[in-house]
Amino acid sequence: MRASDKPSNKYRRAKMRNVLFTSGPNKITRGRLFRKHFDQRIDIKRVEISTPLWPKELDGLRIGHISDFHLGDLMPMDRALAAVQMLKDEEPDIVACTGDVVDLNALGAAPLFNAMANIKAPLGTMLVLGNHDELDCVSTISNMALNSGVSLLRDGRCTINYNGSKLHVAGIDWAKSQKKCSAKVDRVCRDETHLLLSHNPKAFQGAAQHNIPLTLSGHTHGGQLAVRDKPDANLAVAHKRSHGLYDMGDSRLFVTVGVGAWFPLRINCPAEVAILTIHS
Repeated sequence: MRASDKPSNKYRRAKMRNVLFTSGPNKITRGRLFRKHFDQRIDIKRVEISTPLWPKELDGLRIGHISDFHLGDLMPMDRALAAVQMLKDEEPDIVACTGDVVDLNALGAAPLFNAMANIKAPLGTMLVLGNHDELDCVSTISNMALNSGVSLLRDGRCTINYNGSKLHVAGIDWAKSQKKCSAKVDRVCRDETHLLLSHNPKAFQGAAQHNIPLTLSGHTHGGQLAVRDKPDANLAVAHKRSHGLYDMGDSRLFVTVGVGAWFPLRINCPAEVAILTIHS
């Protein structure tokens, strides 16, 4: 059952890709493909990030970064909730989810949003939407997030008090090209911004032009297939920045490979929950 009345062309194409690369091959292998995929681990990735643009008053802030659940065939609810529990156990100061919470269908995602909100990070849980979140019914996804207590940033900003200082967080909606991402950053980040959330890492070019200290993204999945010990050599060929930490001047970008998948195979690119400690 779909949340919206009529499937869009994008939804139909995504459904076809799912049949070709996911549900179809799994059926041919009599379920072995999914079982092998679910046996793969989810790692905790701890990263120290330093930039002179980061305010000294916010030094040591710990961000729990999670992305790309793709709740659906390749991410059953119990596996998604286990990933959120991993993040909760790390006790981050703030949680940032950079989109693609669902894969195809919007309905049924409420328990996952509730779990993210129940991490109860002191500075809250922030969310931006990804391209898959927009396939079925973006208003359903948005309402579930807001009703759970997750702060949804749709081309918007918020200011959070942190130990007497202010943390300015911005988030932009999905845009496919670097040009469109940069245009969104220009509109949303005219005032001081410390942390930018963008599903698409192509927003980093615009973020660096605004001297934004840190941008968090997902979307690429790290290619899912990578060369051993060379994580940037992967299938995400449309992205110059697809895995881990990047810099442009004093601005930093972290791209998580995410916890989910859109086809049932990861090689040299394990799923991850990221804990980022930010220093000035």
